[in-house]
Amino acid sequence: MIHCGILGRVNPWATFEAAAQLFAELVTRIAEGDWNRTGLGVWDLRALVGHTSRALITTATYLDRPADVEDVATPEDYYMRMLDGDPADDDAVAARGEAAGQALGTDPAVAVQALVDDVLARLADREDRLVTTPAGGMHMVAYLPTRTFELAVHSLDIGAATGLEVTLPADVLAETASLAARIGIARGRAQEVLAGLTGRRPLPSGFTVV
Repeated sequence: MIHCGILGRVNPWATFEAAAQLFAELVTRIAEGDWNRTGLGVWDLRALVGHTSRALITTATYLDRPADVEDVATPEDYYMRMLDGDPADDDAVAARGEAAGQALGTDPAVAVQALVDDVLARLADREDRLVTTPAGGMHMVAYLPTRTFELAVHSLDIGAATGLEVTLPADVLAETASLAARIGIARGRAQEVLAGLTGRRPLPSGFTVV
């Protein structure tokens, strides 16, 4: 669940909404001629935006899939389960991003805003539902931070790919940075993370927690 300290004051529904609206606004600033430029890894910009939009799509989808048992209690546990999957899943993730990008059609900004409006309307009651995710049954209070993480990190990726300025809200930064650190701890990389964050030594080349 959401941990103590500053995160005790962070509302997962509010941070998800803030990250979703920032993403939607960012997409409106992408120039028409930029959609085929390099995005991230194997993705062009359209596929990167499509992949990011799946944070909205999956949230809406899983609201229709109630679970009977909580299998995953925290956002970092979700990532541990997902990261332990078959490496071949990377190809499937890439393909889903490509397909989601194409599904945004001729006006991606309008399509993304429609996705945002739909999922936020469905979350308006802020009920902590127990839903079925690819990692197992999770309460929304634990699942939503994983989607905020995706929206925030990939919004930064979009900014880097396009040169557009992206400033994440303070509560979104607090939630996602804390989750990144907790994933690192869960993966047994806590000492490296601590040394890097405190300037004791640089993080290894290519280091990532996800």
